[in-house]
Amino acid sequence: MKLLFIGDVVGAAGCRFLASKIKELRQRYEADILVVNGENSATGNGITAVSAKMLTQLGADVITTGNHAFKRHEAQTIFDDIPHLIRPANFPEGVYGRGYHILDMGRARVAVVNLMGTAFMEPLGNPFEKIDSILSELDTPNIFLDFHAEATAEKKAMGYYLDGRATAVIGTHTHVQTADETVLSGGTAYITDAGMTGPEESVLGVEKSAAITKLRLKIPVRFTEAQTPCFINGVAVDFDEKTGRAKSIERVTER
Repeated sequence: MKLLFIGDVVGAAGCRFLASKIKELRQRYEADILVVNGENSATGNGITAVSAKMLTQLGADVITTGNHAFKRHEAQTIFDDIPHLIRPANFPEGVYGRGYHILDMGRARVAVVNLMGTAFMEPLGNPFEKIDSILSELDTPNIFLDFHAEATAEKKAMGYYLDGRATAVIGTHTHVQTADETVLSGGTAYITDAGMTGPEESVLGVEKSAAITKLRLKIPVRFTEAQTPCFINGVAVDFDEKTGRAKSIERVTER
């Protein structure tokens, strides 16, 4: 079985470009399952009912998020209404939404889990403790984790922590695709960051001159979405649905 994971989709341009390419990509990688990180899919970041609907219509079986999950006032409504839209599971008890979603593929069940790192980010619950708790609840060996984290060390540690216990650990958040994709010794596919989908000539999707001004002069700047040609980053994972072990992981880049 094969799963295609699309890195953080940025704004309307990212959504439109993904729409123009996703059918071809699914065919090329023979993807049975499509997972998309949509936490920046709304213009100005966050996720809205409109952007969530668009990603769903493109065939996303699961939409993951991260630190921008609750940026929009309508967040509670969309997380309550869309069962395949998930947020980091290590938010405190009582926060709306779900931390994982299970897909019934007929011949196999596949769980997609969302967690957020705590190094240089919000002080959420310990993601290592939370994943242990979630693993005890799941009744499938096919487990994919979107680990939305800043620190590469935290992501690497999570990959090794789950080696042999998860099918794949896929890092997101930094919007820069890394070149360290591998299948670890225990059979878990890993990459530090899947990258982003949106304007390529930009600073993480933001118009580059605005980002430069902010970082150079340290003054308030209004960030806008870059208006440059887009690209798609992600990974394709081939796995044995009977054992949950990954066979291969391949970086995806489409311009």
